[in-house]
Amino acid sequence: MKRLTCFLWLFICPFLTHRLQAQQTLTIAMTGDIMLGTTYPDTLLPANNGKDLFRDVKEILRAADVAVGNLEGTLCDEGESTKGDGPYNYAFRMPTSYTRLLKEAGYDYLSMANNHANDFGPEGIVSTEKCLKEQGIACSGIEGRMEYAIVRRRGLKIGLCAFGHNSYTLKHTHLPTVARIVDRLVDETDIIIVSFHGGAEGRTQSHLPYETETFLDENRGSLRELAHFCIDHGADVVYGHGPHVARAVEVYKGRFIAYSLGNFCTPYGVSLTGISGYAPLVEITINGKGKFIGGKIHSMVQQRGIGPRTDKQQRAAHEIKALSEEDVPDSKAYIDNSGNITLK
Repeated sequence: MKRLTCFLWLFICPFLTHRLQAQQTLTIAMTGDIMLGTTYPDTLLPANNGKDLFRDVKEILRAADVAVGNLEGTLCDEGESTKGDGPYNYAFRMPTSYTRLLKEAGYDYLSMANNHANDFGPEGIVSTEKCLKEQGIACSGIEGRMEYAIVRRRGLKIGLCAFGHNSYTLKHTHLPTVARIVDRLVDETDIIIVSFHGGAEGRTQSHLPYETETFLDENRGSLRELAHFCIDHGADVVYGHGPHVARAVEVYKGRFIAYSLGNFCTPYGVSLTGISGYAPLVEITINGKGKFIGGKIHSMVQQRGIGPRTDKQQRAAHEIKALSEEDVPDSKAYIDNSGNITLK
């Protein structure tokens, strides 16, 4: 009898675990680029030591089970810039004391796989990782360092990884690397969230092309291919940034993709004119198996030196809705005029 009971339990237990995970829910808040101010080459820092930057978004970020974004720059107080003096060479150095602002805002994970993580060389990378770790914020994305992070929420293990186009990042243009890391997370975690920094930059780059994108003679990736590749390998959520403008969102094979979340909290050093100032905060709910249930585009807008503020005109939501309908018409996501995202 005992043997029969054990046999039945071994048979039933995986089925029950699968059912329980499918019934579990998880909320994820996603944002784009974050650069809180810089001390290089001139000091451009927000008023009140930056404590008001996230005023209008803290409640949403803190309420999410997992809040993620892209840290566009370094957290360090000194060092030599690795950038030259050309017109497209920007270097961002945030004070290390500002790390607490990210923690207070509610971030759990930040991508470092971008073209500003190495602005102050290896020392800047080490300083940034150290600052984030001290505040309990996970990070990854630099080649030869942390390839992924794992956080635990609601009884689920959530794997997070990040890819960029620069030589020092884990490159999304090298699909074998992407596959190796995502496949490993499939074996080790319950939910996988992938971040990528890619695409051409600027106000004319809001549409999602089908082909590989280039910018400043750099390969910035074929982002449709990348996002679908990640989900085909087992990722559950994919979010992008890099173009400095918002792009379409998609539900593909039941999984959510945001192709670019644009600028989010970049009070200085980045153009905030027109659509470049739209700062969407996308909040989604998935089940414990990673399937998209629903979501909301919270529309924010930026002004120089201020940070994201609630936009009553909901321009970010309207922009993403229009782009999604035009660029990914086969998506299973429907966006209404208030930014609510549901399944078709």
